[in-house]
Amino acid sequence: MSLPKDYKYSEEHEWVKDEDGKVRIGITDFAQSELGDIVFVELPEVGDELEADEPFGSVESVKTVSELYAPISGKVVEINEELEDSPELVNESPHDRAWMIVIDPSNPEEMDELMDADAYQEMIEED
Repeated sequence: MSLPKDYKYSEEHEWVKDEDGKVRIGITDFAQSELGDIVFVELPEVGDELEADEPFGSVESVKTVSELYAPISGKVVEINEELEDSPELVNESPHDRAWMIVIDPSNPEEMDELMDADAYQEMIEED
């Protein structure tokens, strides 16, 4: 399982990558493997305001539909439109090509509440 060390992680299995003040978000390798084959991804619109721990979209797999939860609050400044036509990228490249949204954080301190890779690894091993 891939777990980039420079990312932060949420209890809802989203990853967060700080990119010079903007934040890129996707779901973890662990999450996509638990979901199975992803067939549809629903994302917010550019300009939407997200609140930490609130749903911002969903992923549908052959097994289930799972909500996506915002790991931090902020305004959506970019969405990965490639996922509309190629939702399978979530399975193939969850930490690279299958990023979901980029936000401009409204409360950057929320990043401090997220887990580092070691803490996330520990959490999924306990489940």
